Amino acid sequence: MNSRAATDERAVPATPFSHNGIAFGCDYNPEQWSPEVWVEDVALMQEAGVNLVAINIFGWAQLEPRPGEYDFTALDAIIDLLHSGGIRVNLGTGTSSPPPWLTTLHPEILPMAEDGTTRYPGGRQAWCPSSAVFRERAIALVEKVAERYGSHPAIALWHVSNELGCHNALCYCDDTAAAFRAWLQARYGTIDALNAAWGTSFWSQRYGQWNEILTPRLTLSSRNPGQALDFHRFSSDELLDYYRRETAVLRRHSSVPVTTNFMVAAHIKNLDYWSWAPGVDVVANDHYLDNRLADPLTELAFAADLTRGLSGGAPWLLMEHSTGAVNWQPVNLAKTPGEMARNSLTHVARGADAVCYFQWRASLQGSEKFHSALMPHAGTDSALWRDVVDLGAAIDRLGELAGSAVVADAAIIFSWQAQWAADGESRPSQEVRYLDQVLALYRALHELGITVDVVSPDADLSGYRLVVAPALYLVTDEQAANLTGYVAAGGHAVVTFFSGIVDEDDRVRTGGYPGAFRDLLGITVEEFFPLAPGRQVALDTGAAASLWTELLRPAGAEVIASYLNGPLPGIPAVTRNAHAAGTAWYLATALEAGALRDLMRTIAQQARVTAIGPESDGSVEVVRRASATASYLFIINHGGMELTLPATGHELITGEPVGRVVRVPAGAVRVIREDTAS
Repeated sequence: MNSRAATDERAVPATPFSHNGIAFGCDYNPEQWSPEVWVEDVALMQEAGVNLVAINIFGWAQLEPRPGEYDFTALDAIIDLLHSGGIRVNLGTGTSSPPPWLTTLHPEILPMAEDGTTRYPGGRQAWCPSSAVFRERAIALVEKVAERYGSHPAIALWHVSNELGCHNALCYCDDTAAAFRAWLQARYGTIDALNAAWGTSFWSQRYGQWNEILTPRLTLSSRNPGQALDFHRFSSDELLDYYRRETAVLRRHSSVPVTTNFMVAAHIKNLDYWSWAPGVDVVANDHYLDNRLADPLTELAFAADLTRGLSGGAPWLLMEHSTGAVNWQPVNLAKTPGEMARNSLTHVARGADAVCYFQWRASLQGSEKFHSALMPHAGTDSALWRDVVDLGAAIDRLGELAGSAVVADAAIIFSWQAQWAADGESRPSQEVRYLDQVLALYRALHELGITVDVVSPDADLSGYRLVVAPALYLVTDEQAANLTGYVAAGGHAVVTFFSGIVDEDDRVRTGGYPGAFRDLLGITVEEFFPLAPGRQVALDTGAAASLWTELLRPAGAEVIASYLNGPLPGIPAVTRNAHAAGTAWYLATALEAGALRDLMRTIAQQARVTAIGPESDGSVEVVRRASATASYLFIINHGGMELTLPATGHELITGEPVGRVVRVPAGAVRVIREDTAS
């Protein structure tokens, strides 16, 4: 079997995913329970309002207990049981983790870490994405599943594998090295072109033949940045190729739409989902509140906005999140009363047309036995279960807004490739991290009540009044021209330090920083002056800043703020430049949060950006979704005090009319169908 056969063939065109209202669902692992429990579970799902259930996510060992021997008895029964209960099925292909017999027969499929050691079975995703043996056995299983259920009326969605690349995105084994070399040959054509792209004249790294190239395992020194960047690109493409291979099988047997669950979250960064999104019939994401972060709520909103960006503004599916604690953080915090609903409805406010959880019933054994679920260990006589039933009813009452779109006139540019390059080895400051800078700018707008689209560097920017490009270290000529053209046509842009520095090969753009954006910004930077951890500098505006300064001289730009002290007293820190019909701002340092928010308020006002909600410390979210016939105002109060905000219409959760103002109790959510005159 050719593991890399053409994968874009569609023998049966997929129908678009549709659902009556907002889907409310979960993962279900019936293999962990007896058939008697299945019957009880379906009845309880109906009570809770669950109407979309993902099954067979980790079903391989049950479906194929021995090589080539398939048993679909249990899966047949559970699909029929769910269907008879009026519950739609999101059917997994079952390939996410190989069964023990496969890794025993073929230990060569096991992944290798960057230190050259093998990672063994006993967890999940114990497979190399480039393994031809794994692909052959996995695709054989998908063929059987698709043949059997491709036309089953219960199947509403195909779920390819599970969280692809969560653990095994980067494999460094010999099979991967061979696939990497083939990918490089397709990208560069000649070994000379690769040497030029990677700058291999440095440290005597020049390659003479393709077979000399390895995966970037750990070295005694820092590694070649071009090789590391391309390895990230390859690894994302390799798993995408695998996804497409499964999808091609499903297409031959079914017209049901196909997706896989992305992992758009702060701690996941190995897949370039801008390249993945066109291959799914509906974008789906898994997101878990990350209490390791200083500000998990901002990251929650950002992840939802980025997922909407991947969907091109169209509604998307929240495939997994948690009712309470997870099991994989150092301290797994339970959610406080109302927090589950607020987290869920934040996703709905920002474009999700499905709210699904991991998982239905909390496991009794295994690594996830202390992971929360819709049905907790305590059973139905519990506060959590009552909250689940209440949330299911609320989701049902919001059904009319399904298909509506989020309203935003500001955008933030986000690039996984820029993140890979900017966060690599041997950079000016390990204290400067790409996502931190993105979230700092996002947080400032979030606290100003401004809804933001998160977009690719290649996106059409013409519909936005303000576009922010934080730390866009790596940018192609075309991407730089995209932002420059947007400003020239009358747009307002904000670019922050460590942007425009290198091209797609991680090659420094000479002539002065910020390279690709010098003319747009009307400045030249001669040298970086990063700051030591904990050190601050003062600006003549009264603001404080940290992390970074640079020797900047204006080349047409107006100076807005300069340093009072630090390594560069008197040197500009914030500039503004008129470029053709538009305006481009540059932030050469990391302003402290309050000063950044104040500056972004000024910039947003000049760009005529409309704040939908009030200013807050991030504890208040106000987001609008709209269709051709109606608009809906979400107000999410994460704070401890009641809010009173202007609104007119009908509140969908409580069913009450709203005249002039709406009161939102502490910790509550209100969703108002607005009067057309409001």
